[in-house]
Amino acid sequence: MTIDLSRRDFLKVSAGSAAALVVGLSPAGSLAAGPEGSVLNPFVHIDAEGVVTVILKHFEMGQGTSTGLTTLVAEELDADWATIKTAFAPSDNAKYKNLAFGVQGTGGSTAIANAYTQYRQAGAAARDLLVRAAAQTWQVDPATIQVDNGVLRAGSHSGHFGEFIDQAAQLTPSPEPALKPAEQFRLIGKLNLPRKDSRDKTDGSARFAMDVKLPGMLYAVILRSPRFGGILKDFDAGDAAAVAGFVTAKALPNGAGVAVYGKNTWAALKARQAIRADWDFAQAEQRSSAEMLAAHRSAADSPQYQARPETTDTVAPRVAVASRRIEAEFSFPFLAHAPMEPLVCVIEPTDNGVQIHDGCQFPAIAHGAVATVLQLSPEQVEINTLYAGGSFGRRATPTADYQVEAAQAFALLGGKIPLKLLWSREDDIQGGYYRPMALHRAAIGLDDQGQIVGWDHRVVAKSILKGTPFESAAVHEGLDHSVVEGLADTLYRLPNLAVGVSDFHTPVPVLWWRSVGHTHTGFVMESLLDMVAHETGRDPVELRLSLLDRGDKTQARLAGVIEAARDLAGWKPGQKRGFAVHYSFSTFVAVVADVSADGDQVHVDKLHMAVDCGVAVNPDVIRAQMEGGAGFGLGAILRNEITFQEGEVVQNNFPQYLPLRMPDMPEVAVHIVPSTLAPTGVGEPGVPPTGPAVANAIFAVTGRRVTELPLTKAGLRFV
Repeated sequence: MTIDLSRRDFLKVSAGSAAALVVGLSPAGSLAAGPEGSVLNPFVHIDAEGVVTVILKHFEMGQGTSTGLTTLVAEELDADWATIKTAFAPSDNAKYKNLAFGVQGTGGSTAIANAYTQYRQAGAAARDLLVRAAAQTWQVDPATIQVDNGVLRAGSHSGHFGEFIDQAAQLTPSPEPALKPAEQFRLIGKLNLPRKDSRDKTDGSARFAMDVKLPGMLYAVILRSPRFGGILKDFDAGDAAAVAGFVTAKALPNGAGVAVYGKNTWAALKARQAIRADWDFAQAEQRSSAEMLAAHRSAADSPQYQARPETTDTVAPRVAVASRRIEAEFSFPFLAHAPMEPLVCVIEPTDNGVQIHDGCQFPAIAHGAVATVLQLSPEQVEINTLYAGGSFGRRATPTADYQVEAAQAFALLGGKIPLKLLWSREDDIQGGYYRPMALHRAAIGLDDQGQIVGWDHRVVAKSILKGTPFESAAVHEGLDHSVVEGLADTLYRLPNLAVGVSDFHTPVPVLWWRSVGHTHTGFVMESLLDMVAHETGRDPVELRLSLLDRGDKTQARLAGVIEAARDLAGWKPGQKRGFAVHYSFSTFVAVVADVSADGDQVHVDKLHMAVDCGVAVNPDVIRAQMEGGAGFGLGAILRNEITFQEGEVVQNNFPQYLPLRMPDMPEVAVHIVPSTLAPTGVGEPGVPPTGPAVANAIFAVTGRRVTELPLTKAGLRFV
């Protein structure tokens, strides 16, 4: 069960007497505890009935974070899994920052990795306080007290957590509470531990922003420029007056569009269709996809930046005189995120400011952006974080785009009427942010023995991070590393590898998309290695293993996951199967793909996946994320692309931007490599190796090497 807990409600319930024990961190960052209302950022809340609530600083968009963070606390606290609850933390950047980002937000497959020790320590501190409180109450040695499923026992004494919260709140937490050794885990690593969000999502009690309906609320949609970069010159809403339920239409102050208001969703959408607008396209994108691709190709000729010490200028001549060469160009289209729940945001006035109801992925950004638009102080903005029906990166924009739109539309009506801003599916696919179009060009030189002697690699893509608040931290000497992650920092020992990079410039907005740069660098690297294996007559698995140094701990783990996937699939040299492996978000994933083909008709039959993500906190969630990542990646490479004609997006809904269909989804076998190392991310790492494993299998079976995505560009049909 997940509780909707706004900052206002959170402070309200925290202002009473010692009706609960809260455990978290003090403003100085040390473990702290006290009664409700204490000045700390609580991660654990225990009420007088003994019910434990875990305060989640990372939100839930289907990836299993609510289950994972709760597992960490429940494990150390020895709480009752059946009754433990969860609540999303209020928006507070100082108290609930993501340790990987330095601000409050969820993404980059960081939730469990950065909270692993923090939440375990909070649970262990709470347990220690309750044990000491019970020992004082019963006048027994704390060492004699046993804790199980929320109940403390010592001899003839027993009591649930709630019976000891008053006394526990007066104690000082240990600065270093003892954590359980792995052999004592009861919940961490447990197979089939029920997810904490499943029941609510099954019975309909889970609340999404789409579900929020407030008294007197109006609905708004935005009429946007049909071309990215267009600016509104004028509009005529005269015909919209005939739409029942239409309220009014107003130009956004930044010229980005027209806010159309209705008494219900249908009225707002129908009225928008009736509005005629005039746009200034002087700074807008007006090229077709073919023209954009040509610009990428031209930019690859002269890289602007070098991502490695070796440069393309010095490596290219070595490749040119090599005994044998492999040359290839790979192109990737723009891709939409297309989560099942389109963007929705509700904003309402409060006595002190406003409250936002949103599946908010980056409260730190949304909080400040809304405050700026409404000319409020940050303290006057509350964010009630709800469930999100997927994101894949879309809800984590550096500009807080849809929250800003909601704030602008709210302000245009005087800032007194509750408002729900809606994005339709068409809005999302035609007017959202995209995975960047990208082009790779590689030339690999081989000597007479088939050994790699030089690798000239060039990448062209629009930077995701330039011009955002993250630029100073992630862009160095002009290079946005997210463009070449997984390539410039490859774990393979490749001699004379040079990576040249050029920026592509376009008004089309781009954003991290599930696995970010790895989505294309992984495909290219693993396809090229398959080409090297084919050219030299080597087994693709053995080739990869030969390029790794087991004396290096990270490379050794990559070799281990390669061998795990090989053994899981029963890989034998000479079989017509596809293989790929990739390291991303500190996690190692290897995939063996089996496909069948009948002429141009291809079917992906089975994927064998091995993952090394450190300690498997929730094996069932990890398995689900591998399966989901594989399905997401497979859906993208089969048919998906966002194309442009004279600057306008051609696709507008799922009939043109096809999601993965049930018959497309192969059987997936997942092996989790046992580990005692700290956990790493699993939300994204299943995506990068899936595509190249399938593409390599298609080559093995059909002889067709796919270098342009989607795969339908190669004339293949998937059945």
